[in-house]
Amino acid sequence: MVQNLNPATVQGREYLAIPGPSVVPDRVLRAMHRASPNIYEGALVEMTHELIPDLKRVARTEHDVAIYIGNGHAGWEAAMANVLAAGDEVLVPSSGRFGIGWADMAEGQGIRPRVLDFGSHAPWDMARIAQTLADDKTHQIKAVLAVHVDTSSSYRNDIPALRALLDDLKHPALLMADCIASMGCDRFEMDAWGVDVAITASQKGLMVPPGLAFVFFNDKAAAARAAQPRVSRYWDWAPRVDPDFYAAFFCGTAPTHHLYGLREALDMIHDEGMTRVWDRHAQLARTIWAACERWGSSGAFQMNVPDPHQRSHAVTSLRLQAPDGARLRAWVEAHLGLTLGIGLGMSTADDPKGEGFFRFGHMGHVNGQMIMGLLGGVQTGLTALNISHGSGAIEAAARVLAGR
Repeated sequence: MVQNLNPATVQGREYLAIPGPSVVPDRVLRAMHRASPNIYEGALVEMTHELIPDLKRVARTEHDVAIYIGNGHAGWEAAMANVLAAGDEVLVPSSGRFGIGWADMAEGQGIRPRVLDFGSHAPWDMARIAQTLADDKTHQIKAVLAVHVDTSSSYRNDIPALRALLDDLKHPALLMADCIASMGCDRFEMDAWGVDVAITASQKGLMVPPGLAFVFFNDKAAAARAAQPRVSRYWDWAPRVDPDFYAAFFCGTAPTHHLYGLREALDMIHDEGMTRVWDRHAQLARTIWAACERWGSSGAFQMNVPDPHQRSHAVTSLRLQAPDGARLRAWVEAHLGLTLGIGLGMSTADDPKGEGFFRFGHMGHVNGQMIMGLLGGVQTGLTALNISHGSGAIEAAARVLAGR
């Protein structure tokens, strides 16, 4: 029988442990808590120009970045609007819901997606991707739409290997990477990896509320933009990266308070250092995996991605026997103030509604005590609900975090 906890146990600050929007630091919230500024001249204009090089440092690029008011889906559409036209064909290798979603958005723009769907429980099959590209003798495929980390399945896909395939085959397709879940969490290096277009958004590793999308692009992508017969006035990145007046940065009124928050978030990232940010996410992910492996030693608990080398450092997709995933999420939120992510787009033949799936978000503004609190909360929920699981999870996580 489940025992109800004292209502006092849900007081205090709640913990949103979903894979975006992520926890917004108090520093960012304070920076945003101000009166509206002058959007025509002065400090805001100067600050915006200063944001650009710091954004490019996060993406590890010397090339251009355009800022859009919108979410990650807006970033998808903006990127495609600049380099693809109706009737163009794109290749979309998919290891989860977001590869399928990007392909669907392409189709809505009149672009023809060729989807290689590897499901939500398997990584990319590089041999199949290579064969598809090799068979494209006349280079009808104009771009490869590649999701670096699929937030639904938590697979981290091999972008450098995809670049190597394109180079080995001398295929001219643009390599376009969705880094919405990965940038600022998992290692990503746009220029070193040969990515032509990279897309991210503000609400995950960048630690800012939802509302900004960023599209980074290199000279090859800029040439593709120049060859387009037309580009939507709003999505066109050319005036945004070389504006003749401030409002052209955003094709209208600036997202003023998001910019203040972004300035503070970028300061936090670069004060820590990108390599240290990646290392922190990697260690916290290993801490979570250690606990999950112990929970999975008995019962139905399992990680969706069995190979640690293919797991994201920002999100972990998990499974219990249905409907225990949904029960666990509901219990820890109601009794502990801890919110876990839903099993977005995840299902199996024996669990068509995905009620066994759930996710941990561990991206952006997270540290050791937050992760241990997350794990302790899940342990409490598993115990309260009598869900079968292995023992020693918290001790295993503590050893990883302690470096033992």
